[in-house]
Amino acid sequence: MATKTLTLASIYELQGLKNEAIEIYRDILAEDPENIEARLALIRLSGVRRKFEGVNLQMKEFFIKMDSPLEFAEFERWLAF
Repeated sequence: MATKTLTLASIYELQGLKNEAIEIYRDILAEDPENIEARLALIRLSGVRRKFEGVNLQMKEFFIKMDSPLEFAEFERWLAF
Protein backbone atom coordinates (compact mmCIF):
# COMPACT_ATOMS: atom_id res chain seq x y z
CA MET A 1 0.00 0.00 0.00
CA ALA A 2 1.13 3.54 -0.69
CA THR A 3 2.57 5.64 2.11
CA LYS A 4 -0.17 7.72 3.68
CA THR A 5 0.81 11.33 3.18
CA LEU A 6 -0.87 14.71 3.03
CA THR A 7 -0.17 14.75 -0.70
CA LEU A 8 -1.91 11.43 -1.28
CA ALA A 9 -4.88 12.55 0.80
CA SER A 10 -5.07 15.79 -1.21
CA ILE A 11 -5.05 13.84 -4.46
CA TYR A 12 -7.87 11.63 -3.22
CA GLU A 13 -9.76 14.72 -2.16
CA LEU A 14 -9.32 16.31 -5.59
CA GLN A 15 -10.56 13.13 -7.23
CA GLY A 16 -13.69 13.21 -5.11
CA LEU A 17 -12.62 10.27 -2.95
CA LYS A 18 -13.63 11.97 0.28
CA ASN A 19 -13.78 8.87 2.49
CA GLU A 20 -10.33 7.72 1.42
CA ALA A 21 -8.91 11.19 2.06
CA ILE A 22 -10.53 11.33 5.50
CA GLU A 23 -9.07 7.94 6.40
CA ILE A 24 -5.56 9.11 5.51
CA TYR A 25 -5.94 12.40 7.38
CA ARG A 26 -7.12 10.49 10.47
CA ASP A 27 -4.17 8.08 10.21
CA ILE A 28 -1.79 11.03 9.96
CA LEU A 29 -3.34 12.59 13.07
CA ALA A 30 -3.11 9.28 14.93
CA GLU A 31 0.66 9.33 14.36
CA ASP A 32 1.05 13.11 14.74
CA PRO A 33 -1.79 14.73 16.74
CA GLU A 34 -0.21 18.16 16.24
CA ASN A 35 -0.42 18.02 12.42
CA ILE A 36 -2.34 21.19 11.66
CA GLU A 37 -2.73 20.45 7.93
CA ALA A 38 -4.43 17.12 8.57
CA ARG A 39 -6.63 18.66 11.27
CA LEU A 40 -7.73 21.49 8.98
CA ALA A 41 -8.42 19.04 6.17
CA LEU A 42 -10.70 16.99 8.41
CA ILE A 43 -12.56 20.12 9.41
CA ARG A 44 -12.89 21.08 5.74
CA LEU A 45 -14.17 17.63 4.79
CA SER A 46 -16.54 17.39 7.74
CA GLY A 47 -19.23 19.13 5.73
CA VAL A 48 -19.07 22.41 7.60
CA ARG A 49 -19.30 25.12 5.00
CA ARG A 50 -19.08 28.84 5.46
CA LYS A 51 -19.86 31.62 3.08
CA PHE A 52 -16.71 33.60 2.43
CA GLU A 53 -16.92 37.12 1.11
CA GLY A 54 -14.47 38.01 -1.63
CA VAL A 55 -13.80 34.49 -2.88
CA ASN A 56 -12.15 34.59 -6.28
CA LEU A 57 -14.79 32.68 -8.25
CA GLN A 58 -12.53 32.27 -11.27
CA MET A 59 -9.88 30.52 -9.17
CA LYS A 60 -12.54 28.48 -7.40
CA GLU A 61 -13.81 27.18 -10.76
CA PHE A 62 -10.25 26.42 -11.86
CA PHE A 63 -9.61 24.30 -8.76
CA ILE A 64 -12.92 22.50 -9.03
CA LYS A 65 -12.57 21.66 -12.72
CA MET A 66 -8.83 21.01 -13.07
CA ASP A 67 -8.06 17.73 -14.75
CA SER A 68 -4.69 17.94 -16.50
CA PRO A 69 -1.24 17.30 -15.05
CA LEU A 70 -0.34 20.92 -15.80
CA GLU A 71 -3.35 22.17 -13.84
CA PHE A 72 -2.52 19.89 -10.90
CA ALA A 73 1.06 21.20 -10.95
CA GLU A 74 -0.25 24.76 -10.88
CA PHE A 75 -2.47 23.83 -7.93
CA GLU A 76 0.49 22.32 -6.04
CA ARG A 77 2.56 25.47 -6.78
CA TRP A 78 -0.29 27.61 -5.45
CA LEU A 79 -0.51 25.50 -2.26
CA ALA A 80 3.20 25.90 -1.63
CA PHE A 81 2.93 29.68 -1.42
